[in-house]
Amino acid sequence: MQRCLDAVLKRWHKTLGLSLQSPPSWYRDRLREELRERRSARTFLERLSETSDVYFSIIRARYDGFPIRNLPPFNFSRHSSVYAYMVAKYSLRWGFYRVTALLCRAPCRYSIREVVNPAKDSKLKEVASRHEVDQDKFIRIGRTLRRVWPLLP
Repeated sequence: MQRCLDAVLKRWHKTLGLSLQSPPSWYRDRLREELRERRSARTFLERLSETSDVYFSIIRARYDGFPIRNLPPFNFSRHSSVYAYMVAKYSLRWGFYRVTALLCRAPCRYSIREVVNPAKDSKLKEVASRHEVDQDKFIRIGRTLRRVWPLLP
């Protein structure tokens, strides 16, 4: 089961096509931040969301070539909800940015591959800036799309 899960996650990560981060310490720093947020989570949904962020940080580092930690051995009853939530959460974010770029008619729309939380205009602005897209248009379309796009916290 573990090998099958690993193959699926590797293919999913490749589909997301996220850019490598520099310096390599970025991955460790990100994991530390996610672990802090996980410890402060209070409700079931917050813990699930933050746990999925921790798993995503570990998986991303591993598939980007900077393994920082191993995931616990897969136990269906314990981990299936975390993996399902993680894949849904980050796939929805990735799709959100792709559709926003498409609706903006951004010249680089096929190269926009982002998974940062688009719930705030500041994140939309960062992504637009990173890809040299008209920020005002990207934010305006992103705001409209947020009303109908299913995003997980």
